[in-house]
Amino acid sequence: MEYAVIIEKAPDGSFSAFVPDLPGCVSCGDSRDEVQLAIQEAIRWHIDSLQMHGEAVPEPTTSVFQVQV
Repeated sequence: MEYAVIIEKAPDGSFSAFVPDLPGCVSCGDSRDEVQLAIQEAIRWHIDSLQMHGEAVPEPTTSVFQVQV
């Protein structure tokens, strides 16, 4: 499965990431590379936890695109 991930840069220069299709799946890091690795791991843990508790794993439905203005 492939999930959309939103990455935001904070005023202090750190980064946070969240997955709209997996509520509660978030991570943070000091760099874009760090947060990308951290959210990949968070997604795996999140899915593993859902499966361990017998809960359904949401299908990816969110899509993203950028608009140049």
